[in-house]
Amino acid sequence: MPDEEPDGRGRRRRAGKTGRRASRRGDADGGAPEGGGLFGGGDDAGGRSKRRGSSSEEHSSDPEARARGICLRLLTLAPRTRAQLAEALRKKEIPEEVAERVLERYSEVGLIDDQAFAAAWVSSRHHGRGLARRALAQELRHRGVEEETVKEAVEQLDPDEEVETARRLVARKLRSTSGADPRVRTRKLVGMLARKGYSAGLAFRIVKEALEAEGEETEGAEGGYLDSL
Repeated sequence: MPDEEPDGRGRRRRAGKTGRRASRRGDADGGAPEGGGLFGGGDDAGGRSKRRGSSSEEHSSDPEARARGICLRLLTLAPRTRAQLAEALRKKEIPEEVAERVLERYSEVGLIDDQAFAAAWVSSRHHGRGLARRALAQELRHRGVEEETVKEAVEQLDPDEEVETARRLVARKLRSTSGADPRVRTRKLVGMLARKGYSAGLAFRIVKEALEAEGEETEGAEGGYLDSL
């Protein structure tokens, strides 16, 4: 039973109740979200402290201090590419030469590392979303990663692993298409894989294998899919 203590008017109250309420308020107001993940918004006391420091720098009259504050705040929230940070500084009207100096310094000390970003992005998005190399490369290019770095990152994904991921995606979706015409099922399943960056040839082969394993007749299904493109 929780300890009790007098409240000064003859009644007794539970000790620590206020503390528990304050703790709950703290969780609601400043607690870190669950499941922040590599590219999520997870945070800790150190991150909040860095943000407070970067926030004061963002309002500095010194452009270089402002640039540092902007970069630190964004990097605390989630990993960023150099191009993303450069764009953020441009929008804040940081002079180009100042932005370049800050970005170069942060690259030198490892706060900006597009190679590490790209490698982590490929691993996270493939295992989390089932994306194939083509889709992953497109996402990295969209974030300003240089082509050579993109190529190196997506090549770390083993082709056999990519095929197995495609099979798992189809197996997960298969039941929701049961009862439909084979051509309709093929179109839906191949389309799902195509949206995740798998080639049409690989996607159709995986879908055909899955449907035939169910005893589904797939003769002519490929033509039906190709006709819908």
